Amino acid sequence: MTPVSESQNYTNLTATTTVRSGNGAILGIFVASASATPTIKVADGAATIVNTFTPIAGTFYPIPARFSTSLVVTISGTVDCTVFWSP
Repeated sequence: MTPVSESQNYTNLTATTTVRSGNGAILGIFVASASATPTIKVADGAATIVNTFTPIAGTFYPIPARFSTSLVVTISGTVDCTVFWSP
């Protein structure tokens, strides 16, 4: 029997970043800290996956979605987060 593994690639962010070019899947985002009117938006290139939201520090946001163009995470304010994704 093969054990189930939910591990993924990860990218830690503090500014707007194209996490991956090409297709893949996002598992979610863990927000370590957030202040100064923080917001996060998740997009597939120019198409919105999750529209702008105000993150809370110490929270994991599950986002079980696939992207086809690129995974772009837009950050405003002060945010330290880790995006979990797979190619």
